[in-house]
Amino acid sequence: MTNFRAIRPYFGPQMIKEMKKWTLLAALICAATSTFAQVDFDLQLVASGFTRPVDIVNAGDGRLFIVEQRGIIKLINEGGQVLSTPFLNIDPRVNSGANERGLLGLAFHPNYATNGYFYVNYTNNSGHTTVSRFSVSAANPDVANPDSETILLTINQPYSNHNGGDLDFGPDGYLYIGTGDGGSGGDPQNYSQNRQSLLGKMLRIDVNNGDPYGIPADNPFVNETETRDEVWALGLRNPWRFSFDRLTGDMWIGDVGQNAWEEIDFQPAASTGGENYGWRCYEGFNSYNTNGCNSADTYVRPVHAYANSGSNPGCSVTGGYVYRGEDFPALQGLYIYADYCSGRIWTIRRNDQGDWVNEQVYLNGSNEYSSFGENNLGELFVASLSLGRIYRIVDRCALFTIDGVVTPETCPGALNGIIDLNLSAGQGPYTFSWSNEVLADSLNVYLTEGTYSVTVTDARGCVQERSFMVPGTVIVPPVVTAVGSQLSATPDFGSYQWLFNGEPITGANEPTYTAALSGTYSVQASTADGCLTTSEAVVVEVTGALEALLLQDIKVSPNPFREALQLTLSTDQAGDYQWQLNSLEGQVVRSGNINLNGTATTQLDLGGLPAGPYLLRISRNGKEFSLRVQKQ
Repeated sequence: MTNFRAIRPYFGPQMIKEMKKWTLLAALICAATSTFAQVDFDLQLVASGFTRPVDIVNAGDGRLFIVEQRGIIKLINEGGQVLSTPFLNIDPRVNSGANERGLLGLAFHPNYATNGYFYVNYTNNSGHTTVSRFSVSAANPDVANPDSETILLTINQPYSNHNGGDLDFGPDGYLYIGTGDGGSGGDPQNYSQNRQSLLGKMLRIDVNNGDPYGIPADNPFVNETETRDEVWALGLRNPWRFSFDRLTGDMWIGDVGQNAWEEIDFQPAASTGGENYGWRCYEGFNSYNTNGCNSADTYVRPVHAYANSGSNPGCSVTGGYVYRGEDFPALQGLYIYADYCSGRIWTIRRNDQGDWVNEQVYLNGSNEYSSFGENNLGELFVASLSLGRIYRIVDRCALFTIDGVVTPETCPGALNGIIDLNLSAGQGPYTFSWSNEVLADSLNVYLTEGTYSVTVTDARGCVQERSFMVPGTVIVPPVVTAVGSQLSATPDFGSYQWLFNGEPITGANEPTYTAALSGTYSVQASTADGCLTTSEAVVVEVTGALEALLLQDIKVSPNPFREALQLTLSTDQAGDYQWQLNSLEGQVVRSGNINLNGTATTQLDLGGLPAGPYLLRISRNGKEFSLRVQKQ
């Protein structure tokens, strides 16, 4: 995990002091501009230690069943553990002596949860294809009953290779069985085009009726003497792996080629069967042996074929699945398949023009990918025959995530807000782009209250976006209450400083204050965390001060002054008056006396004083009046 701490000074609305740390509120947004977004395809190891795994199947729950060619089915439980006791062991019944023989396929009945039936495809000790039904143990759902076998179908195999082996229930509830052309090379007996043979075909049977099975009434060749009733489609060489799209019901077939070409065949869900995929007349899109064949337009061509030649030759296609899981949106709708020898993995999709688009997404030449499978949620897996491993198919771009924690400023205006970005499963270096144009880069940005999105691109081109909500709240300022000249502020703040006309009053640091002059008063207070906040100002009229001094009037000009101040006092009581000019800190900077009888005007020489505010105090007999003056 990579951490990026972004210090983001804050100059906007005040934030609630109680909310020290906010976990980000974010929505992950894929940075895709189309249905098929940037993909960084990868394989993630799930389990190992298997012996020649050839199939991966789920039973409608969180378990995965791994078929080993020797005749054993093992189980990976929902916790990801490989159970030591096999689900099924029929090794003594299985002939796995040749490369393409063995226990080759597994399918669970659609109603497995209630009837406990599952079906296998294996070559028996005579080397012939056997399709059988077994039952799960009544006492243990992780173990099958090996004595419950009911053989549904046996197909004689003239050679040891091209046995097909896959079987799957279709969306219609019928069991489909893929059979090879009987083996050798080039289909010497032309079984694939022989309608009286079950070899080289896609079969469709009803396991819920008949003895040991029934024929669906809508099979395409029912009541035709020329073709076996079980046949759903023909002209296949070795359909080692086929699957149904769990969303659309379409069938995808990976048909292993002879020498030059490997092909992917597609049958739409709306098909009524009867397709002839062309082998041995055609291999891929090319002619192979057209002796006795019909015109090319009577055969269904593959949607894709690739050559077993070139710089990275293949040898055997391993059909896969259309991804319908939820974990990796960029894979949605892609058919994923592989080549057994070269280690290449591709995807096929249909573009907006209806054309099939094939794209290589992975290359590892040592794994011998034997089979794909999906779990109950539609996530895909692939088996490595030689390494005995099961991998999960992942999109590392989707695994690349952004998280983070927002820490507000400690005080409004403190300029110390922080966002910690945590990048997981990405590959640096990274580039960052923030949604607000005033944000410069990932490490020096300025946040006010609001929602911000950051787009991060890693070195592979994977793009993720995350949104952060920066909360904005208010530190409640103190409230000033005035009763006459008595002022009081909200209690429980850490400190106080009273202000007169916006300027600090020396020594006025208590929650209460007695106003001596008419004007505006406010108080600046600090919270327990040291955050400063200022009250609204109140206007105070101080009355009776002139009368206490026996003064009728007082005039000061000019105010502001430069070097001198003219003071005019009026009274009907003669006497001596004292004046002082104090700094706001209380220091006496000038002083003098005035003998007053009626009205007197005095020039106060105040030259040489620093510019700023001062307090002029007039006093007599312990009584005082003061007013604020300003030196320019």
